[in-house]
Amino acid sequence: MASLGQIIFYSMITLIVLFSAVIILILALAFSGSSEVMSSNTTPIANLGEDELLSCILKTDSQEVRLTDVSVTWEKKELTGFVYRYEKGAPQLNDQNSQFKGRTQLFPDALVTGNASLLLRGVSRSDAGEYTCSISSSGGGGKVNIQLRTAAFSAPTFKFSNGILAAEASRWFPKPNVTWLNFDADVLSGITNFTQNSAGIFSLVSTLQSVNASETYTCTIQNNLVIAVSTATAIGPDVSGNTFFTYTAASSLLASTYLSIMTSVLCISYLTL
Repeated sequence: MASLGQIIFYSMITLIVLFSAVIILILALAFSGSSEVMSSNTTPIANLGEDELLSCILKTDSQEVRLTDVSVTWEKKELTGFVYRYEKGAPQLNDQNSQFKGRTQLFPDALVTGNASLLLRGVSRSDAGEYTCSISSSGGGGKVNIQLRTAAFSAPTFKFSNGILAAEASRWFPKPNVTWLNFDADVLSGITNFTQNSAGIFSLVSTLQSVNASETYTCTIQNNLVIAVSTATAIGPDVSGNTFFTYTAASSLLASTYLSIMTSVLCISYLTL
């Protein structure tokens, strides 16, 4: 006759097996013919005055090559009416909010593949906010939220004369900070002047004195949304270099991982110098 301990042990084993079977069944049902609406960037930063593509894609396990009965609605939180609606094979814009009339577009040829990304033309500050993309189709459906942020940013141009290196950037908002570094990553003292236009956009001129020709300098223009890192090398009267942009609060795991790795590498490099 089994002891009380053996009964408890075998009862626990049975419960574990049953629980595992239930979990496997749930997962099998969940991933069998499942669909999900995703975005390649749920916190995009749009450059004011330019066009922005808000990503919205239906991922499905369906074997259908082309989806049918596709219906898409784009909405903005705390907004009366909708941003854009597509159903029955055509745009349905009778109740579209006036803020987005003539400024939004989907791509019908892409809809049949599950791509319901929205093109927003001429982004303004009032466009910032939370958007929801909802999709239904023969292959499934769902929704995704996207937090659109707006900023103004532009790459600087460089001039070199009489030992002075100047960086000029025409469009920044919010107001940025400017930092200069030499080739050894030492922080240098630059002088930066800002001008703000009637729309609130800043332009800037930042100068660095006592610059050595043929040496490379780094100019970083940064606010709480966008970072522009430029390298500049004075060669005679000309300046060669390039600029790359990064964006804060990256939405994707890949971007977050990349930023973490890069930060770690920079810290390690600094400590080992």
